[in-house]
Amino acid sequence: MFSGGQNLRALREQLGLTMRDVENASVLIAEKHGNDEYAVPPSRLCDFETKGVVPNIFRLYSLSIIYRRDFRELLGWFGVDLNDVATDLSLILPPKSHLSDALASVSSVQVPVRLDPSFDPRRTVNFGRMIEQWGMVPLAYLAQFTTCQYTYGYVGSEDLTMYPLLPPGSFLQVDETKNRVREGGWRSEYERPIYFVETRDGHTCCWCTLTRDEIILQAHPLSPVATRVLRYPQDADVIGQVVGVALRLGEWQPVFDSSPAPKERATLN
Repeated sequence: MFSGGQNLRALREQLGLTMRDVENASVLIAEKHGNDEYAVPPSRLCDFETKGVVPNIFRLYSLSIIYRRDFRELLGWFGVDLNDVATDLSLILPPKSHLSDALASVSSVQVPVRLDPSFDPRRTVNFGRMIEQWGMVPLAYLAQFTTCQYTYGYVGSEDLTMYPLLPPGSFLQVDETKNRVREGGWRSEYERPIYFVETRDGHTCCWCTLTRDEIILQAHPLSPVATRVLRYPQDADVIGQVVGVALRLGEWQPVFDSSPAPKERATLN
């Protein structure tokens, strides 16, 4: 397997470019952006190609433009694979709930491309054993299955609003087209819509009830978090309804006293 520098050299030679050609083109890019860091002198390009020196982000960008290749591909040649973002996100758990754009850079994803013929979706099974083959699928291909506009949220490690239904560390898929609070029509807490809400203090996911000019942000009955009442829409914006959840079981431990305690109704005006 070629190194990043060998790939750069092979690509340059394939395009019929000399080191001086690359320098002249990079100078034009540097002049356009008003930053000399974009320029790639021949001596530096030689270091990249033969000595294992890693280009900085500006020079790597110039090379991606000059060589007509995707910037993410060149990053991959030097060991930075943006498709690892999804798995690396679990390495840090910010304490506050928030919107996440981290997956916007992911260009492909591994999905099951062939299942065991005996798989029955009606039965509970070890799904890993039902997968006969995994494959990389470009995310652009999956766009054809998009039916509405989604955004993605994360439940902070200190956000216990919907615990234990949605434990901290959960990742949420939010349907932004469902941003009007529904009143009634559910038979249990599992059917009641959960909404992703932005307030002046940040984000949270919760059950919601609307009054004339207020919104009630209701926590799960077993949660230690108090119900909040905010002015609506001045102090709270319903981004959408939570329609998908990804979470890990058995890894998160509560840091609060699990014994029942009376909860006060907090009103903010």
